Amino acid sequence: MKQVVKNDGLDLKSASAGPGAIVYEQFGALHLLDLGSGRDRKLQLRVVGDITEVRPHFQKIEPRRIQSAAISPSGARAVFAARGEILTVPAEKGDIRNLTNTTAVVERDPAWSPDGKSIAYLSDESGEYALHIRDQNGMGEARKIDLGSPPTFYYSPTWSPDSKKIAYTDKRLNVWYVDLEKKTPVRVDTDIYAGPFRLALRPVWSPDSRWLAYTKQLRNHLRAVYIYSLEQGKTYQATDGMSDALFADFDKKGKYLYFTASTDVALSTGWLDMSGLSRPVTRSVYVMVLKKDLPSPLAPESDEEKAEENKTESGKESAGKEEAAKDKGTDKDKDKEKPKEPVKVEIDFENIGQRILALSVPPRNYQRLSAGKTGVLFLVEGPPVDPIDYDEVGAGQTLHKFDLKTRKTEKILEGIGDFSLSFNGEKMLYRQKDQWFITKAEKPAEGPPKPGEGGPLKLDTMEVYVDPRAEWKHMYYQVWRDERDFLYDPGLHGLNLEAVKKKYEPYLDGIASRDDLNYLFEEMLGEITIGHMFVGGGDKPEVKKVKGGLLGADYKLENGRYRFARIFNGENWNPKLRAPLTQPGVNVLTGEYLLAVNGREVRGSGNVYSFFEETAGKQVVLKVGPNSDDKGFREVTVVPVDDELGLRNLAWIEGNRREVDQMTGGRVAYVYLPDTYSGGYTNFNRYYFAQVGKEAAIIDERFNGGGDIADYIIDYLRRPLLSFWTLREGQDITTPIEAIFGPKVMIINEMAGSGGDAMPWMFRKTGIGPLVGKRTWGGLVGHYTNPVDLLDGGFTGTPNLAFYNTNGTWDVENHGVPPDIEVEYDPKAVREGHDPQLEKAVEIVMDLLKKNPLPTPKRPAYPNYHGQ
Repeated sequence: MKQVVKNDGLDLKSASAGPGAIVYEQFGALHLLDLGSGRDRKLQLRVVGDITEVRPHFQKIEPRRIQSAAISPSGARAVFAARGEILTVPAEKGDIRNLTNTTAVVERDPAWSPDGKSIAYLSDESGEYALHIRDQNGMGEARKIDLGSPPTFYYSPTWSPDSKKIAYTDKRLNVWYVDLEKKTPVRVDTDIYAGPFRLALRPVWSPDSRWLAYTKQLRNHLRAVYIYSLEQGKTYQATDGMSDALFADFDKKGKYLYFTASTDVALSTGWLDMSGLSRPVTRSVYVMVLKKDLPSPLAPESDEEKAEENKTESGKESAGKEEAAKDKGTDKDKDKEKPKEPVKVEIDFENIGQRILALSVPPRNYQRLSAGKTGVLFLVEGPPVDPIDYDEVGAGQTLHKFDLKTRKTEKILEGIGDFSLSFNGEKMLYRQKDQWFITKAEKPAEGPPKPGEGGPLKLDTMEVYVDPRAEWKHMYYQVWRDERDFLYDPGLHGLNLEAVKKKYEPYLDGIASRDDLNYLFEEMLGEITIGHMFVGGGDKPEVKKVKGGLLGADYKLENGRYRFARIFNGENWNPKLRAPLTQPGVNVLTGEYLLAVNGREVRGSGNVYSFFEETAGKQVVLKVGPNSDDKGFREVTVVPVDDELGLRNLAWIEGNRREVDQMTGGRVAYVYLPDTYSGGYTNFNRYYFAQVGKEAAIIDERFNGGGDIADYIIDYLRRPLLSFWTLREGQDITTPIEAIFGPKVMIINEMAGSGGDAMPWMFRKTGIGPLVGKRTWGGLVGHYTNPVDLLDGGFTGTPNLAFYNTNGTWDVENHGVPPDIEVEYDPKAVREGHDPQLEKAVEIVMDLLKKNPLPTPKRPAYPNYHGQ
């Protein structure tokens, strides 16, 4: 073996050998290597074509592409951010307006001013994000406010009720506000921890625009309510931090502050830890009385009989009373004409904790609170347990309304996504599936909305102008800006940012498709040398896909026919692991022939999969039989699936489990962990605890796709035997009951990474047992969030979560976790039905069992307390 091309430049992407030469690609250029002479030359190629992907065009915005939404103060219109533009949409009459019309600029996070005149949003027009404010009709120039230095990423402009100030937060965990006349941002506070959900901070204004309330994390990772005085420039902590407080909002009259709090968040605060998964959380709703001399809004109520008026009065006196009542009514009318006294919010912080009261709202997993009209609250409820199955995420939330006057809660809507309330509290904007609605902020009538009563917004004509080449150039610089602002290392692993930007700039002129741009991103971001640098997405031509149906089977050609070589079992009670051929009444057997599909004869000369195009999820009639000549055939109806990977994976897992059981005489458990998120959590709970009672365990994490940090699994694997218990009947039990107390071995390989790196690292660190197999991938600089602001919805990784050990050194990234016993997954052995890594793990665990047998219960003699 010898090296024939020395490469000191960009990556060699692919190669193909022909007679006497090898052609290879080096980042878009083709080279020809002559094997006789050794000459290597770059081919000069010029491709000329009318490339449709580079043409400027108008593009329709699908509802699912709307990135953020808000409602106007009266509910007359909604404002959306989509594909870098700010657009407003009428509730009923009129047309959609694009307020910005700026191709190759990202504008996002719009907010409508309470006076209805303006819309604020974030714009990177200058190359860095700034706050822009534009007339709500889109006319005139935008006012632009520099948000200070050093530049960073910003979130969610929030108007003050007087429409003179705007609060916002940034990626560096700060909360700010800016007076639109002074234009100088003021930092209010800084949070302690970063995290993926950004539930903390979220500033809200008091009705007099003199105070800001927000929730901030404490050292215990719980959040407390804080209130900031603009006049004093001072922050006060308003809750004690012994519960997790969220979603603060002021009542419209400024007497109260509402918020939710939970005392059962516990492990669910560990967003990085697997032990935080599937933890039910309930939040209760509270009201804080802001002034010490205000009465309780929840003071005891009592119905009282009113004394009957003295009826001995003369008719004249009665008439006089009637006139007085008329005058009083006139005075009321005059009062209505008088301007209302402006609200002034005063807060007494001394002993404020004693003025926090629980509202009579059932505790639920509330995920948002918004104060409407005086004494009215809207609460968005999520599922009792946040889903970990990706198919269930976003399944819908429930909207409730609470009225302080009646002290009652009613359900308003179900199955909603986004929700926002108009400033006057009369209208609401919400999303159900892919439709958006503006309706009155009350319980809707049963059935679909009638015309003019809050039907879905008309979004069919929502479109923006797209200039692909201009956008691609913008995204190029934006990606580097995002790496600057989000990567865990501000120094980008020593990379000279300006130099590397210039290095790859020349390639922009040669890009002719969105795929080309991702290709460029992959190459240039590789300079950072980091694992979780994912690239993908963006606007690409939609190619119609033909979905093939699959039967969950392997085939072999015999006698000119397709024969079932293997039929995969499923879990037919599980919709995700349905095996078409093992359904009741179907019962196709290994060795039978597939003779026809829907009446079309199947011969070995054809592609068997072509008979199942567009059949996934549909009934298909198969003609099957034991003979290739149709003798003894029968017809069965099956429903093919569109993906059989789960069936094949299940067969591998179950095959390994049976193999371990057989090789160890039933003494050792086998548990496969496909990832360290939903799949690993589900598999561990199912397979580990189902095998409690066995003496030892093999944990197989090969091909582990990562996710969370599997502290939950490590904690349960290392549970020691503490004691025995005996009962009058039955066998003795242990503390803990749900544990396997004997030795454990973990199998690893080079295709396990991220959380699949961390789990074996912790397995070794905690001394649970040896690692068998091959060194893991080596990717423990991950990411908990990305900026998600590429114009066309594409993405690049910005790894911002880096692992280091207790010795103060970076660990695992770029070198992985080595095994204690290295074993190759030898292809030849595997083809012959052996798994060398699994077999070695069995050998090791049995040897450990021999050296360290489990203690057996030694029940003592029953005590005799009477001396006889």
